[in-house]
Amino acid sequence: MAAEDSAGRTWTARLAELGLSLPPVAAPVAAYVPAVRTGDHVYTSGQLPFVDGTLGLVGKVGADVSAEAAKSAARIAALNALAALDGLVGIDNLVRIVKVVGFVASAEGFTGQPGVINGASELLGEVFGEAGVHARSAVGVAELPLGAPVEVEIIAEVR
Repeated sequence: MAAEDSAGRTWTARLAELGLSLPPVAAPVAAYVPAVRTGDHVYTSGQLPFVDGTLGLVGKVGADVSAEAAKSAARIAALNALAALDGLVGIDNLVRIVKVVGFVASAEGFTGQPGVINGASELLGEVFGEAGVHARSAVGVAELPLGAPVEVEIIAEVR
């Protein structure tokens, strides 16, 4: 039985209602897999904001990339994380989002990491409602793979 929102819609239907679709699972850029299931939890690897295999933004937030552009990139990275989850267990088997960890490549003095990672958190709330409410960490780092401005990983409970 597929998980549903409070109106009885599957998560796939809710995504479509929002005009969203999950992209293909991003190919790993090193020696790891996009997601792993253990028991009733799925852990995604950190996902970058790839669109059609390309990073649309590179650089440090607060210098090369605006906080608003990075927030949009975090939303894309979260969609990529959902794609990894979907590829492993199917998005309609999601019970709830448990935790989000977001990394922000930050220029010296940039302290707006929580606002940037809100791009991921707000997307999850739009799609999953109460089931998208989660614990979270938003961390500033010196560099991210391939020069990406953000990276997002998700821990989800699944059926």
